[in-house]
Amino acid sequence: MFPRAWTLTHVERVIRSAWAADTCDPADLADWHTGNPARGQCGVTALVLHDLFGGDLLLGEVHVDGQRTGYHWWNRLGVVEVDLTRDQFGPHEQITAGEMVARPAGPPLRCREQYDTLRTRVLKQLGADTAVAADR
Repeated sequence: MFPRAWTLTHVERVIRSAWAADTCDPADLADWHTGNPARGQCGVTALVLHDLFGGDLLLGEVHVDGQRTGYHWWNRLGVVEVDLTRDQFGPHEQITAGEMVARPAGPPLRCREQYDTLRTRVLKQLGADTAVAADR
């Protein structure tokens, strides 16, 4: 775990500034653009926020016209749900209630490169040791 000297507001600004096409989930890359930088960033963002603050990982489904089209990840810190990427969705996309999901040990199996890239950028901007390996 990292020192908790950062505020959530500061970390949010840092994470948002670190998003780019190379941190986007490849499944969403065709829809990613600088006008919607949160698109495809939910999984890696939730993991990096979990690295920094702990808490719970939440997973919901994305629905369009009643059909599941994907999944959405966010965090719960204590009693507060924190979703830094909710604004990626348009009014036609509905998110179901989140279910708590245990984080498996080790690095993520999906989007590992995107996670590593985002995590490295965020830790560097926060002044943390970027050589620290993911403990989760």
